[in-house]
Amino acid sequence: MKLKCYHLVGVPAAGKSTWVKSQTIFKEGEFTVVSSDKFIDDHAEKEGKTYNEVFKDYAPIAMRLMENHALIAQANNLNIFWDQTNVSVKSRKKKFDLLPDYEHIAVVFSIPDKDEHDRRLASRPGKSIPDNVMRSMIDNFQMPTTDEGYTQVVVL
Repeated sequence: MKLKCYHLVGVPAAGKSTWVKSQTIFKEGEFTVVSSDKFIDDHAEKEGKTYNEVFKDYAPIAMRLMENHALIAQANNLNIFWDQTNVSVKSRKKKFDLLPDYEHIAVVFSIPDKDEHDRRLASRPGKSIPDNVMRSMIDNFQMPTTDEGYTQVVVL
């Protein structure tokens, strides 16, 4: 049976990380979560700074560490929850290219209504996203399709 890579697709604060934590299948130990945020959060804590303060300089390193984490998961026969925004075909293709032997499943998270989205964003101290960056992600969102190579596209 093929290993599975679940691409979580949605803007920041859409509920991706919260959803992963709620998945009982994840607790069975056959899955790992691949995310650049974990590496950025860990680095910020080590430096005594916020996510925002280290993001610009550390993000490229976190991306390499994240990709390496995915390859380690593959070597250890682990299924993956890929917890990033994954809002463009281009960003998702990198995951397909990195893990060609996996079954890829998209899990799409809708954008909450404005008040709820603003509340969620505000609940993340030290981790803010400029309005223009958020607007760009929303405007450039591309719905995943089976034509990209997904065996399933699940919209939550």
